[in-house]
Amino acid sequence: MKQLLYAALTVSLTALTLSACGPYVKSDVNTALISRVHCGSFAWAGGFRNSSPLRSTIANPVNESRLRAAIAAHLGGPIQPAPGYADCLVGYGIGGYYVLSGGVYPYPYGWAWNYPYGWWGPGPYAYPSGVIAVDLYDARTGEPIWHASTEQSLFGVNGPEAEKRIDAAVSAIFTKYPFTG
Repeated sequence: MKQLLYAALTVSLTALTLSACGPYVKSDVNTALISRVHCGSFAWAGGFRNSSPLRSTIANPVNESRLRAAIAAHLGGPIQPAPGYADCLVGYGIGGYYVLSGGVYPYPYGWAWNYPYGWWGPGPYAYPSGVIAVDLYDARTGEPIWHASTEQSLFGVNGPEAEKRIDAAVSAIFTKYPFTG
């Protein structure tokens, strides 16, 4: 009986730990529009802008193709290249930014708190972060239906690692997909 209890506890803790490992997804739905629009067919809303400074790094054409393939897989099939007869338009984005951590904070209780850096500490640290987003629009009116995004950095990665990160981000995003069945 004790072994069964330990096994159940181990499985529960493992499941809890793994559920906390997924990326956090921010999502918003246009509740006034969601009940009126049926997304049975899709077309791309556009592509990356060629003038973006990220075009030669994280938002390059290969990553754009990877992102489009991952989105199409989650929507259940090919997506039309132009709006034409689609019910909904699909937008997407890959972005990057730097986050500052730490900073100058005078700790009033003595120098030992942040030794060996003295009174002011080591200073701020900037690290790269990123975001991947997916949007749905009503093709007829152009109104936004759904937006979801998650933090996923593509800085310094390419090939299979970039594909893995994009797939993980899109999979997490589509857990918030508002249309069922």
